[in-house]
This record gives sequence, structure tokens and C-alpha cells, in this order.
Amino acid sequence: MLDTKNSAGVQSARLENKWDDERAKGMSEPELLLYRSNLLGSDKRITNYGGGNTSAKVMEKDLLSGNMVEVLWVKGSGGDVGSIKMDGFSTLYMDKLRALKNIYRGLEFEDEMVGYLPHCTFNLNPRAASIDTPLHAYVPKKHVDHMHPDAIIAIAAAKNSKELTREIFGDSIGWLPWKRPGFELGLWLEKFCIENPDAKGVVLESHGLFTWDDDAKKCYELTLEIIQKAMDWFVAKTEGQAAFGGAKHVSLNAADRRNVASRLMPAIRGMVSAQQHMVGHFDDSDAVLEFVNANNMEALAKLGTSCPDHFLRTKIRPLVVDFDPANPNADATLEGLADAIAAYREDYAAYYNRCKHDDSPPMRDPNAVVYLVPGVGMITFAKDKATARISGEFYINAINVMRGSSAVSEYCGLPEQEAFDIEYWLLEEAKLQRMPKPKSMAGRVALVTGGAGGIGSATAERYLSEGACVVLADIDEVALKASSDNLSGRYSGDVVRTVMMNVTDEAAVISAFTDMSVEYGGVDILVSNAGIASSAPVEETTLALWNKNMDILSTGYFLVSREAFKILRVQDMGGSIVFVASKNGLAASPNASAYCTAKAAEIHLARCLALEGAEAGIRVNVVNPDAVLKGSKIWSGEWLDQRASTYQTDKDGLEDMYRQRSMLKRSVLPEDIAEAAYFLASEASAKSTGNIINVDAGNVQAFTR
Repeated sequence: MLDTKNSAGVQSARLENKWDDERAKGMSEPELLLYRSNLLGSDKRITNYGGGNTSAKVMEKDLLSGNMVEVLWVKGSGGDVGSIKMDGFSTLYMDKLRALKNIYRGLEFEDEMVGYLPHCTFNLNPRAASIDTPLHAYVPKKHVDHMHPDAIIAIAAAKNSKELTREIFGDSIGWLPWKRPGFELGLWLEKFCIENPDAKGVVLESHGLFTWDDDAKKCYELTLEIIQKAMDWFVAKTEGQAAFGGAKHVSLNAADRRNVASRLMPAIRGMVSAQQHMVGHFDDSDAVLEFVNANNMEALAKLGTSCPDHFLRTKIRPLVVDFDPANPNADATLEGLADAIAAYREDYAAYYNRCKHDDSPPMRDPNAVVYLVPGVGMITFAKDKATARISGEFYINAINVMRGSSAVSEYCGLPEQEAFDIEYWLLEEAKLQRMPKPKSMAGRVALVTGGAGGIGSATAERYLSEGACVVLADIDEVALKASSDNLSGRYSGDVVRTVMMNVTDEAAVISAFTDMSVEYGGVDILVSNAGIASSAPVEETTLALWNKNMDILSTGYFLVSREAFKILRVQDMGGSIVFVASKNGLAASPNASAYCTAKAAEIHLARCLALEGAEAGIRVNVVNPDAVLKGSKIWSGEWLDQRASTYQTDKDGLEDMYRQRSMLKRSVLPEDIAEAAYFLASEASAKSTGNIINVDAGNVQAFTR
């Protein structure tokens, strides 16, 4: 069923009960918990990515005593219910969790209770328990769901949320005031359940929903029922209303929105990447455009988000970019961006200084995560593409919440001090400190031309393995898709993009860089690798063949480099350009004058660009391969026959001939070229530009000096 919206933008399609009794038959209680969790997490109207948690209290045999004991299975720290597997759940002895209440010293010492959770671990489970564990442990029901549905948070974030909760749910769902997740809130929930034994759940102010039951399927169905009831109430209550005070702006058309985003994103990226390279994400969905174009957008945006999960992903508030879609002037907006971003940083620092405690962690990156552009959409920047995308999804959750709350009441953001205490919570800081060290190319964006070939694919994979985002460009649609499917399947769809691009087509090259700026926010690395090979005696070399070599191997390298330079200068973050040339650019070969001359032009172009780019920190270097046969499209056609004829051997003997003519007597593989391309793009070669690395197993004629 397609989602439909009423005039206030509230989703009205019914939630689907996806429980399959036949599939669930024979599942253990932990397996039913996993099944329920995945079903709940499959619909973002029920909970956002990484948000919410689920649990089940299960009787298990203790390995030491042999007795049956009650064990809490609960989503572990940092997991996502939609994609969680069995190893994503923490398991803890319930008798030990109950014993923690005897040593709890009160609200002032709440955080120390997290340190006791490992002592409650059942069966040496290595999955760390989350701070939400007490919220599940002390609810006296076997199955508990804690979700973050937009419709419920819209109620929880309203000024009169307690009254609205009673109006919608009566006595079946209770209400508790805001309390940061932790041990104290777990005790609050236990007290509520004891005092309200017939209640089916509770709405937590500015937070979300708890529901419970003693049966896994009934708990799942109850969660859906309560969320659906809230959704239906909003549809009826807001019918005919204009969301966010009605429209103030009209959106640009889709192409113009992308063009504006492609202008703004590299500039913003350069301004916010001082501490680490950031990756961007652009969203111009209907929900986003409705909000950024609204009369009340700026006032609501200043209030910040309400749900802690939203806030942690999107910061205290977004930055509203000064852009008028009625008089679109991207140049004027770009002129004012630096001051706007600096003002945001100053405001964030003031917020930190107002709210910090004696033991607060140092101030983190003060730049905005979310950028709202009237008439254009929403831009988000984060340390990697997935985080940037998910941050955008969370802000759409916040938009949905603001839409609902402001339509039926008054929307309330999280109080500033409470927001700070979550953002700079020592337990949250400890979680951040446990994060693995970023890979060497984290936050970098690379474009690889000839990306569907052996060298291009191997180079892309080398960059992906070090945390980069990669755009594969090629003219072979079938091979490009195969390469993309292979790489995205192993490194995620977030970090791989493709573009059909003929490097000799100026418009296609410009369009590719525009698309890359919108997809990732800019570029850091260009690997110019698109190639062709031809072989013919000079008297048989036609003008068309000569021009084809020059067009692809010289003009094509110029065009992609020129467009890369434009973005690199806007970002002002430096960058690296790597030309994949050839041994033939330094050492002449018989019957290949067009190819050798074009490759020599590549090398000299790289030297010229190294001179021009140095003052901006743009490094330009060359890799010179020789005889890379494996996976190479160049060697699969006519060229192979021609070179075999030139050296008077057959196809099977050509590879051995090349290997034996090298000084090291070794074959050169695409992965060898990729390693050199990685070195030249990485910080390991930060002080190298205008250089050539020969990867040819040794050829004295190609020595550079």
C-alpha cells in the first residue's frame, strides 16, 4: 500500500502486521525476540535506525548450578532492532539485576550503576549491556518493546503531552515526565507498573513509547496497535490544516535544486572539515521541502529536537542557510556562508560554556550537522556517508514530530541543559572513546575513471578498504554495474556510486562532478585511469586512431583534472590526483606511436598540474604500469593480437614474454597498481607531488633519471 498524507503531512497508511505464525512456530523465546525486533525495526514509522530496544525474560539453565534461572535478553549497546542478530543481545541474570537495587545510592550516583551491569552477565556474553537495560529489567512483564515512533514522540514533545496521552489512550497507556534513560527511570517504570497493573504501556515525555506483555506476539501486536491509534488520531485531528503555518517559499525544480546543492556542498564541506574530513548527504524529499519552505520553519528549527536519539544525531539545532528560491542567487549565498558557519560555531561554543560541568568532556566539533536550504532541501555532514544519511533520516523524524506537535499543541524541544547533559554525558563520551580508530581514508571521496576495468576496480577496492567513498566512472554500462554490485555488496551501498561517463565529453564530465558533489559533498581524490590501447606502424596509423588516443588519454585526463581542480579549490582542503599512465610514456615501443605519445602527454600534464596545484595543497602524481594483463579490458581485444604479432608470439606466450623481459621476472597485477595509487593518495605521500612511480617489475628504459 502506498503511503498517503493528509493536508498536515501525517502519514495515514496503516501499519502492517507482519507476524507469520507459521514462521514463528517452534521458535525459542530468544528467537521470537529476534523475530519481533526485526519486524518492528523494518518500518521507520515504528522506530528510527538504531533507536529503541526490545527484551524478553527467559528461563535458562545455569551452566554452573544446573538450575533454571531467569535471564533478561535485551538489545545490547549500539545495536539496531531492524538488523540485529542473536549476538546483538545482552544476556543478564535477573536475580543479579534485582540485587542492584540494594546498592543503588540514589540519583546523584546513577551513572555508576552502568559499571555493575557486566557483573550481571549470563553465560559470559561479550555483548555490552546498554544504559536502557534497567528500563526493561524492572518492568514486571516477560516481553517489553521500547520504540521511537514519530506519532508518539509528537505527543511526547507537545506542551500538554500528559493530557494528550490520556485523551488518546485513556487509562491503557500511562505517562511519565522526562527523565534521562538510566537506573532511576527503570525504577520509575517499575513503580508505575506496580501502581497501574492494568496499563499496557507508557509514554515517556520527549522520548518515546514503552509497551509490554507476557507473550511475544501479543507484545508486537500491542506495539503496532498503540502506534496506529496515535497515527489515526493525528489524521483525524489535523485534517485540513496547513503544516508549519503554511508555505512561505516555493521549491525550485528538481534539477535546479541539485545544481544549487552541488554549489553549496563543497563550500560547506571545506568549512566544516577542519577537525576531520566530512562526507555530505542531500535530501529534497517532500517532507523536507514542506518544512524548509514553511512560514514557521526557522522558529521551530531554533527549538531543537526533542527525542534524545534525534538530538544525538543532529546536534542542538540546524543551521538555516540564507537562500531565497524566489530570487535564486547561489553566489550571494556562498559569499555569506563563511560568516553563517562561524556564527553557528560561536553559538555552539556559548551553549557549551553555559551548560558545561566541572567534569564535562572537552567541546566537540562545533559545526552544524544539518543545513536547511529554503526551496532546495536539507544537507547533512558527518564523518562518513552512512552517518550523514542517517542524521538526515533522524532530522526527518524530528520534522514529523514538529509537524504533529505544532498541529495539535505547542512543540517543545528538549531543554538546553538536558540536551547538553545527554550530548556530553560521561557514559556517552566513554562510548565514543571506545569507537575504533578511523581508517586512513575515512571521510575521503574518490572518483576513479575507467572504474569498471581491472586497475580501476582494484584501486576502488583499495580505497574502500581504507574507509573512502568511491564513485566509479566508465562507459561500459554492463561492466560498471558488475563492478558496482561487487563492491557495494562487500562495502555497503552508501560508499559506492557509479556514473556513466565518457571522459572526452565535456558536458558528461561536468555533470559527473556535479552529481558527486550532491552525493558526497565534494571530492578529495581523482584517479584518472580511463584508457585505450592501439598498435599500428606509423604509416598505418590513421588520423582517426591518432585523435582517438589523444582524445581519451590526453584531453580526457585534462577534462577530469580541470573539474576536480575547481571543486578542490572551493573546498580548500588540498587533495590528490593520480594519473595511471604507462611505461610507454617514458620508454618508446614499436608500432605504438599514438599510444606512447598520448601517454607521454599525460605525464607532462601531471607535472604541469603539480605546479599549479601545489599552493592549494593539491598533489598530482603518476603511476606507470606495464603489461597488466589480468582483468584488463585493453588486453582482451584487438590490442592483444597486435602486440602478440609485434613480438612474434601467441596470446598465451605474451604474458610470459612480458614477465621475462622485466628485470624482476614478475607479473604485474591490478592490485599492484592499486597499491601505488593508494600510496599516492594517502597521507603516507603527503610530501610528494610531481612524482612518478613505475610499477613494471623493472624496465631500465623507463627509469625516470
